[in-house]
Amino acid sequence: MIRTARRRSRFLLGLALLLVGWLALMTAAGAHEAHDEHLVIDVVEIDGLLDPVLLEVMTDVLEGVDPAETIALVFQVDSRGSVVSDDEVVAVAELIMGSPVPVSFWVGPSGSRALGAVAQLAGLADDLGIAPGARFGDLGDPVAPVERFGRPFGLPPDTDLVDDTVGYDEAVERGLARSSPVLLEHLRGIPGFEGAAADGSGTAPVVRTRFHKPGLVDQLFHTAASPPVAYLLFLVGAGLLVFELYTAGVGIAGVIGAGSFLLGCYGLAVLPTRWWAIALLVVAMFGYAVDVQTGVPRVWTVIATASLVFGSVALYDGVGMSWITLGVGLVGTITAMAAGMPAMVRTRFSTPTIGRDWMVGESGEAVDAVGPEGTVRVRGAVWKARTNRATPIEAGAPIRVVAVEGLWLEVAPEEGGARDYRSRTPRD
Repeated sequence: MIRTARRRSRFLLGLALLLVGWLALMTAAGAHEAHDEHLVIDVVEIDGLLDPVLLEVMTDVLEGVDPAETIALVFQVDSRGSVVSDDEVVAVAELIMGSPVPVSFWVGPSGSRALGAVAQLAGLADDLGIAPGARFGDLGDPVAPVERFGRPFGLPPDTDLVDDTVGYDEAVERGLARSSPVLLEHLRGIPGFEGAAADGSGTAPVVRTRFHKPGLVDQLFHTAASPPVAYLLFLVGAGLLVFELYTAGVGIAGVIGAGSFLLGCYGLAVLPTRWWAIALLVVAMFGYAVDVQTGVPRVWTVIATASLVFGSVALYDGVGMSWITLGVGLVGTITAMAAGMPAMVRTRFSTPTIGRDWMVGESGEAVDAVGPEGTVRVRGAVWKARTNRATPIEAGAPIRVVAVEGLWLEVAPEEGGARDYRSRTPRD
């Protein structure tokens, strides 16, 4: 009986120990699984020039990283360079070097670039991946002090990356970057991103991916700081404001023009521009405004066009703008200001609700020779005109309006011209 009781006690004790061990293992596994569910990889998209908006996003993520939650930071890069100060780039470099978690850069997707100061930051990171069709390099002079940060990628000062770029094949072959055709492949190369699949079929992601990008308002300002966008916004805004000068009250054109002009000015303030080139653009708008008032292109239009061309070509210092953008800006502005806007202003000012028949019989003078076409001034406004019955009129000679056809006036000399049945002058 005693032996049987002892055996029964040992069995129950062993069963209890086994149950406690199983519960401990399940608790640890559950805690580990719950812990893994909270682990993340932060992905920050750097698209476009590194400006104050993108710089703030990078700084916030680097300063706010929590090593208990984040296993790595990944910067997805497609940037042709930086427009912030060297000191601000150095501050980001310090955050990258001092990050409590690994920092990785991915130059992708295909067609992306990492150039200048952005490439230097990528060269200081713990890891770099590149997609086929992407390139990085063109480092230029070191922004971050070499004695503190070393050289990007650990390369000597005479490396070809200073003035040139490398593509996918060369970068992988030289060991400068690892092959990362897509973002998921790049993330797979980060330790801790994958673990054993639940079904035992291989590996699968075990952490979440959290993306960071600028907010809606910040994205608007980031877009405005793009070289082609800032240039076109400035021209469109200034042109609409000039048009609004010759209208009664403030309309939709004025509101849109003011908004475009302010955004364009912000972009030009952020980007590296030449002040004298901006001054030439302002002179161009002033010149066009003068001749819009006269109604026909004259000397000020020539001055404005020359200022517009030289100011546009020399606007940026160190950043590029495509010839397509330049052509759209020049052709659109010249066409609108020299031809379209004078006609719109004449129509808006000179067309009463009951028509323009009131002009028939009005007196004026020829601004230049009308033979058979030219310009005349009636009640202080300049109009395109043609002579009635091809009677030539010298510059400065008095005229009388005998008909209105669209935006053209038919005129005749005040004296000596053939009388038209449409003239309202009383017979002698």
